[in-house]
Parts: sequence; C-alpha cells; structure tokens
Amino acid sequence: MASHRKPRTTGQLVAGLRTSPAVGFTAAALTSVALMSQTATAAPAEPKPSLEEVQKKVDDLYRQAGVATQKYNAAQERTDEQRKHVDGLLDDVAKRTEKLNEARRELGSFAAAQYRTGGVSDTATLLLAEDPQEYFDQSQLMSRLTNRQKEAVDDYQTQQIETTKKREEATESLASLTESQADLKASKQDVQQKLSEARELLSELTAEEKARLAAIEKAKEEEARRKAEELARRQAEEERQRQEAQAEQEQAEQEQAEQEQAEQEAATGSGTGTGSDSGSTGSSSYATMAAKVIDFAEAQIGKPYVWGATGPESYDCSGLTQAAWKTAGVSLPRTTWDQVKVGTTVSVDNAEPGDLVFFYDDISHVGIYIGNGEMIHAPKPGANVRVESIYYMPIHSVVRPA
Repeated sequence: MASHRKPRTTGQLVAGLRTSPAVGFTAAALTSVALMSQTATAAPAEPKPSLEEVQKKVDDLYRQAGVATQKYNAAQERTDEQRKHVDGLLDDVAKRTEKLNEARRELGSFAAAQYRTGGVSDTATLLLAEDPQEYFDQSQLMSRLTNRQKEAVDDYQTQQIETTKKREEATESLASLTESQADLKASKQDVQQKLSEARELLSELTAEEKARLAAIEKAKEEEARRKAEELARRQAEEERQRQEAQAEQEQAEQEQAEQEQAEQEAATGSGTGTGSDSGSTGSSSYATMAAKVIDFAEAQIGKPYVWGATGPESYDCSGLTQAAWKTAGVSLPRTTWDQVKVGTTVSVDNAEPGDLVFFYDDISHVGIYIGNGEMIHAPKPGANVRVESIYYMPIHSVVRPA
C-alpha cells in the first residue's frame, strides 16, 4: 500500500524560511562574494617607514625636545626668581604683622589705662574700628589723647595699611608663581614625551636597521668633519696672511723710524742709537678669557647630557656654556634664546675659540667653539659632553660673548 506522506524537503533554512538547495547555494555564493568585496575594499596597511624617514623623525624629536628643554629652563629660571620674591614678601609680611601687633598692644595698654580711670569707651571702640583715623575724625577723640597716644595711633594706622598692601602683593605673587610652576610642569612633560617617542622609534628597529642607521650617522659625522677641516684650512690661511701683513707693517714702521732717527742725527750731529721698539701687545683679554672657558669645557668632556642640568655632574647645552663662561667672569643667561643676544655676532669664518655657536632656526642648541671647525657641547639625551664638528648641525649664528 503506497504511503501518503509527502517527501521531506532537503533545502536549508535561511532567516527562518526553508529554501531549496539551489537557493542555499546562491546565498552562500553571495555571502562569499560580499566578503571578498569587503576584503578588496579594506584600507591597505600603512607601509613601514624607511630607515631614513625614521632617522629624520628621531632627529626632529630630539630637536623638539631641545626646544622644550629651553622652555623648561626659562620656566625654571622664572619660577626660581618668583619663589625668591614670594619668600621675601612673606618674610616682610611676617615682620610687618609683628609690628602691627606691637602697635595694637600699645593701644591696648592705653585702653586698659583708660578703663582703670573710668574712661573706657572711646579707646576701646578705637581698637574695634576698621578705620581708626575715621573714628577719630568722627568722635574727636584725638583732642583728648596725649602726644604719645597720638603717635601710637598714627603708627598703628600706618602699619595696618602697609601690611595690607604687602599681603595683597604676596597673594598676587603667589598666583604668578603657581602659573609659572604650571608652565614648568607642562614643559617637563613635553620634553619627556618627545624623548619617549624617539626612544620608542629606535627600539622598533631591527639589529640590521640599527647597523645601517649607525652607518648613516657615521657618514654624517665624516661629512661634518670634512667641512670642519676646510674651515680650519681657511682660518689658518687667513691667519698666515694676517701675520705676514702685520710683519710687513711692523718692518715698514721700523724702517721709517730708523730713517727719521738717521735724519735727526745728521741734523744734530749726534747719535742716540735708541732705535724703535714696537714690542708685542701680547694676547688679547678675550683670548685670555676664552682660554679659561675652553679649559673648563674640556674638563667636562665625558659627563652626561641631562636636560635642565647646569652641572657639575651633568649639563644640557646652555647649562654647559653658562657654566663655562662663568669661570671667565661673564654671566650668561640660562637659555639659548637669551644667550644669543649677549655679545657680538661674527661670521663663521671669523669664529675664534671661546665663541658660542648656535644651531637650528629655532636656536635650540649651542656649543663652545674651540678652533679648527670644532666645538665642545652637550649634544642630547643619551650622549656625553664631547668634541664635534660645528657642521654636524645647521648653524644659526656665532656670537662672541665679551
């Protein structure tokens, strides 16, 4: 007997509906196509930066850290000055407050004396008055006070006014100090962020990339050294020509003096035989100061760069130049931006030992010129004070501080 059951459909369920095998295959195919389409339109991964790009980024970050360091130095200097000012004001307020209390105690003694003699009200009210002078004007108490009491009242009023002014000044200075401290904190965080980014970029390099980067750095140093040698040759030639010209001038002056002496002897019929002695002026005062500066800087070679440091164990670039010139009796400002304004600007070719060489358009770095196209400077975090070609970085200007 034939079965009356309907054959079971072999289709798939799609979204709650039963479909045929053909429809299921079509849905799967569409899904596959959609996925392939999404994959094809997805944004491609960013290419890894080249080693040269990494080096430029790291150099830029170090330079930005140098700028932030100078901002930190400026904020630190401003904060130190304001802190000293605030401390002075607070000490002054404390002294004035003590004087005010002494004046108040003296007035109190007068009030107590009047109380014992039955004359309490006026002086007692005086001690509670906001403006003692106004009270006297209204009550005519001054006419009943002795000269000593009047002097005490005047002194009290003066001390009260001056103390109030100093307290207001101290409050304003404290607010300014708080603002400077906030700037200091922001600059510090900026330095740390730039240095952290630079270290992170370097840490991602492979051993091979680090070796290639070292080779690029070495080539950069060699090129800077070659330019320094060229400058040294030019300066040596200029010095030779200067000395020859000076010798010729001295010889001409000597011959002229001898001729004048001979003419004088012929006219008088006598000879003195003194001749002429131009002598030597010796080294200039600047050269003497520069020698002290360079001696100090050479003694710091090998000490670490630490941003914000002024010695004696570590330095940043402007901290080193400031400390070096201090040994020669010259007080330089703290930041490169202020140091570049001190003294006389000279050309690179005319640079002399002791001069300050500033770098980058933003004047964020400085070194001490020692001759032959070289300088002593505190380079950057992770490096020590060292001798290096002035052409290692783009030169902004050369300044003679004294």
